[in-house]
Amino acid sequence: MKKVLLVATVQSHICQFHLPLIDMLHEKGCEVHVAAKNNLGQKKGLKLDNADKVFDIQFERSPIKRNNIKAYKQLKEIIKKEDYDIIHCNTPMGGVLTRLVKRNNKNIKAKIIYTAHGFHFYKGAPILNWMVYYPIEKYLSKYTDCLVTINKEDYNLAKEKFYSKEIIFTHGVGVNKEKFNLNMSKEETEKYRKELGIKKDDFVIIYVGELNKNKNHFMLLLAIKDLVSKHNNIKLILPGNGPLSEKYEDWIKKNNLENNIKLLGYRRDIPQLMKISNIAVSTSRREGLPVNVIESMISGLPDIVTNCRGNRELIKNGENGYIVELDNINDLKKNILELYENSELRLKMGKKSVNIVKPYLLENVINELEKVYEKYL
Repeated sequence: MKKVLLVATVQSHICQFHLPLIDMLHEKGCEVHVAAKNNLGQKKGLKLDNADKVFDIQFERSPIKRNNIKAYKQLKEIIKKEDYDIIHCNTPMGGVLTRLVKRNNKNIKAKIIYTAHGFHFYKGAPILNWMVYYPIEKYLSKYTDCLVTINKEDYNLAKEKFYSKEIIFTHGVGVNKEKFNLNMSKEETEKYRKELGIKKDDFVIIYVGELNKNKNHFMLLLAIKDLVSKHNNIKLILPGNGPLSEKYEDWIKKNNLENNIKLLGYRRDIPQLMKISNIAVSTSRREGLPVNVIESMISGLPDIVTNCRGNRELIKNGENGYIVELDNINDLKKNILELYENSELRLKMGKKSVNIVKPYLLENVINELEKVYEKYL
């Protein structure tokens, strides 16, 4: 029986993105282990119960944290003891420490697969990101048998600059079509809206994402503040939590926008929230390949997104949504109003999204990963 180790900084990453991969590997007769920091107590409803073994490794996201030294030692001991055939690492620190273990221990036979969920260096990234992260990733690519990229910008850069034995492109981590292919009646939709304090004729905008600096919610908040002064039936729902949640809550109260902007916290009902929404927005500064945009596309919503890597790979400007420049609030408001006023355009763009999103569905992505694994199993 072949043994596979999945590595990530935190266990919630595996739960959110790689449970179908574990199932696929089990179908192929593999024993599958996971090495990641146990953070599931902070994540409601997430369970990691389909792996054969789970190791709690003290990874830290920041490379300068001392716990990463301990994590390196833990990981090295596990890899030497378990004698894996394949190690598939994810997230920056999971990828760095795994490949350092491989570099420093020549007798480790395992093939190394590394999925880059979006390099920290990209077109328009701060120069510091290029100075710190680019040399590390380039050097460690020497110890990577297969580098998996999930957007074309990363793929093209890696093909030109990195040393990995193989560099491939896949369509993200995959999103389950059935989960978002809900049929909600008008009565169910109105009931769901009512529970959230949203009226039948309200125009609902959804932005799913952690409330952090990178997701750049404040750009959208400012746009909504201006729009509701003339169109009070515009409502913004924000599923997600994060370090800026209290700051945004205070700003919403200060501007008397509690009736128009709703911070929903962590939610497990994203498909239903998509179905009661009219459009989706993403104002991110940086993306690898945004799952929230893929989910809204499957749900048949038009998207308005910022012009960053990942976003612009999914949205065709004027076809299934709009692309606006980062922090261009005027264009964001203009595009929201255009979709607010034109239900036929919303329907047309939503149908276009459903067609464009097909390569990013879970069944296709699992097939792409299966072809990768077949070379090593």
